[in-house]
Amino acid sequence: MVAKAKPKAKPAAKAKGKAVASPRLALAEPILKPTFRRERQAFKAGIFPVAGCDEAGRGPLAGPVVSAAVILDPDRIPRGLNDSKKLDAEAREKLYEKICATAHVSVVFGAVDRIDRDNILRASLWASARAVKALPVRPKLVFMDGNMKIDCGCDCEAVVSGDALVLSVAAASIVAKVTRDRYMVQLGQAFPGYGFERHMGYSVPEHFRALKALGPTPHHRKSFAPVAARFAAMSGSLGERIDDVPDEVLAAVLPL
Repeated sequence: MVAKAKPKAKPAAKAKGKAVASPRLALAEPILKPTFRRERQAFKAGIFPVAGCDEAGRGPLAGPVVSAAVILDPDRIPRGLNDSKKLDAEAREKLYEKICATAHVSVVFGAVDRIDRDNILRASLWASARAVKALPVRPKLVFMDGNMKIDCGCDCEAVVSGDALVLSVAAASIVAKVTRDRYMVQLGQAFPGYGFERHMGYSVPEHFRALKALGPTPHHRKSFAPVAARFAAMSGSLGERIDDVPDEVLAAVLPL
């Protein structure tokens, strides 16, 4: 007997129209962490020492802008350095102590009267340049956070998002942030009711309520619109008396 051949399987019916591709899953954005790569490249080119510089406090309605410059010791870099904005207060405090114990550090305050006179950008750049010049060891190169260079007596390279990319800048961002936060806590004790120790002078509802109820302090930035509006709403005599009071740096708050 001859075996019957099995019937061939029917080809699968083609789908009408064009095939629909499966939707692609969105890729998560890469997590940026600062590295010591730029500093090491400078070392290989014979450039040493190298500093990082950053500021804290451009946006608040009250308090100074604080700039810090840091020269890290390549052999004693604290673990966990990161952009200060990505760290909680406890982590920043711990790293601040380690940075000050192992690196060359300087801090400069741009006072409120300078901010009102020159504008916040110029006051920030002035403080940053002074911070680099105040380092106990003169750097040959400084990495500056942002897109603007500073005249600081050495070569300067501006790095956008430098606090998230360059380890020395990240260290400077921590020092500047912790120093300013400590200052604002002291300011909160000197001027109760404003909540400086909580919001650090930034534009939050609590601060606006206090500004309306209590009026500006000598540490408010008169050139910033909400503060200027509050001054305008107050009597001229009170405004003049407040204008005559200078902004002072609390020496006890400085890190060094």
